[in-house]
Amino acid sequence: MSGQALPSGAVKHRPPGTRRDAQRNHDRVLAAAREVLGESGADACMEEIAARAGVGVGTVYRRFASKDALIDELLQLVLEQIVSATERALARADGHGLEELLRALGQSFADHAKYASLLLARHTDEATEHRIRTAIDELTARARAAGTVNPDVTAGDVVVLIWAMRGLVQAADAAAAAAWPRFLDIQLAGLRATGPVSRTPPLSAGQLAELAPATQGG
Repeated sequence: MSGQALPSGAVKHRPPGTRRDAQRNHDRVLAAAREVLGESGADACMEEIAARAGVGVGTVYRRFASKDALIDELLQLVLEQIVSATERALARADGHGLEELLRALGQSFADHAKYASLLLARHTDEATEHRIRTAIDELTARARAAGTVNPDVTAGDVVVLIWAMRGLVQAADAAAAAAWPRFLDIQLAGLRATGPVSRTPPLSAGQLAELAPATQGG
């Protein structure tokens, strides 16, 4: 067929490398966005992200209609990673799934600490929130049953621990990578301790609901 016109209706196939190149550019834009957003926060511009990725700004806009769309994509990727970590934790039958999830969350907070405030300002769909919260309830119950945490520990206690760890990571900034694992180790040691864990009763569902909005902005 060389040198001849394609028959009417023939499909023009893309060169094999085109799709791979597009994915590579997509990944480079996301990596650059993480860097620039971490440095400039809400003031980051698409032009700087494009320059950092080594692509034209038009390439960025073809993939993401706006900076908001780009941040939404980053949030979606973070949530997908957390959901995957949740599923791995639930797959464990040894009572240590809760600890595995807590360590995965700590690492996620640290990985995205520099632009976490932008992610936390976005709306997370209720189905994903419910899925994660239900998993925390289940993993806490399993840990109590297996004796890997104190029988008095509640899922609400675990949620507060997660909020505290996230707050620490954001406050620690550059030291976050070193700060959160020790903090979590100490908290886990407390969760495993025998005897009454506190003279103060655990937070009720209503109290947790009141606290949650105040923590969403970071």
